[in-house]
Amino acid sequence: MIAAAWTDGEAEIEFLGDGPGGEVAAGPAPHLAEAADGDDIGLLDAYSRAVVGAAERVSPSVVHIEARFGGKGRGGSNGGTGSGFVFTSSGYILTNSHVVHGASAIEVTLQDGTSHPADLIGDDPATDLAVIRVHAGELVPAGLGDSKRVRVGQIALAIGHPYGFQSSVTAGVVSALGRTLRAGSGRLIDDVLQTDAALNPGNSGGPLVDSLGRVIGVNTAMILPAQGICFAIAINTAKFVAGRLIRDGRVRRARIGVAVQTVMVPGPASGGKRGSRGQGRGGILIQGVEPGGPADEAGLEEGDVILGLDGQVVGGIDDLHRLLTEDRVGVKTSLRVLRRPEILTLQVVPAESQGG
Repeated sequence: MIAAAWTDGEAEIEFLGDGPGGEVAAGPAPHLAEAADGDDIGLLDAYSRAVVGAAERVSPSVVHIEARFGGKGRGGSNGGTGSGFVFTSSGYILTNSHVVHGASAIEVTLQDGTSHPADLIGDDPATDLAVIRVHAGELVPAGLGDSKRVRVGQIALAIGHPYGFQSSVTAGVVSALGRTLRAGSGRLIDDVLQTDAALNPGNSGGPLVDSLGRVIGVNTAMILPAQGICFAIAINTAKFVAGRLIRDGRVRRARIGVAVQTVMVPGPASGGKRGSRGQGRGGILIQGVEPGGPADEAGLEEGDVILGLDGQVVGGIDDLHRLLTEDRVGVKTSLRVLRRPEILTLQVVPAESQGG
């Protein structure tokens, strides 16, 4: 993936009419001329009304977050800032993991200017999402949308506190769907929204909203030095992660206890010689096996190449990460393994991962 910078500036990952005949029409547009004698509100077109309405609806839910760290924080300082948004009336707030991860203290400033200490409920570096909570009255939760209904080209607004400028709104469109982004943990984040709504340091964790003020994503990253290539974690992903963080304080994932590297397997998966171009396929080479771990108990060895898991093709590390989900913890799972010159099927029982 091309280099991207987190929007709080604290970390980087590798892991913002022609006339007839081609002549320009002169003079003001007729509808503007007609409205020139009216008040400013009368000049607002449908686009402006949508942006204004969405911003007014969501801004009361957007908060400024200041995180403090016991020692020197990321970027050589002992603190960092970002944005977030209230999504329940009981004070739960969504933000980015990289805004609050490892913080010794978190303070939230609401739209009315009042500040409150916040508790970290849980954070998930693998999706760069976190949930914190404040105890305060009169909280206004943002409405959550459905990222599966988002379409390329629709209006998208980013709301946050870039460089400390409270409740700043930038507008653009959804540029693309289904992007992937490398998290700080090394895992790929799937189903990421791309937008040209400008993001700046301090926007991290703020909402990306549609024209009706429904949150469709959590603003996360931007490409540097490009202009207008920014990313948000899809709200459907955020809903799932937030639910797990509130319930368990973490997102459970499975692991099998191996150190691996993505490799190309020559020729057929049976280990034959490389033939014409395109006959190779991907797999993951086992470079180390955790003693006593699930892979060790299943009989995997250094040098084995994992080709599949429970009938699903494993063409690289990211495929394995996607397949080792919470529901595989403690469940016997079949691995298709190349141990030259044979293809073996081994049974492994994944354990719960303790990290992202």
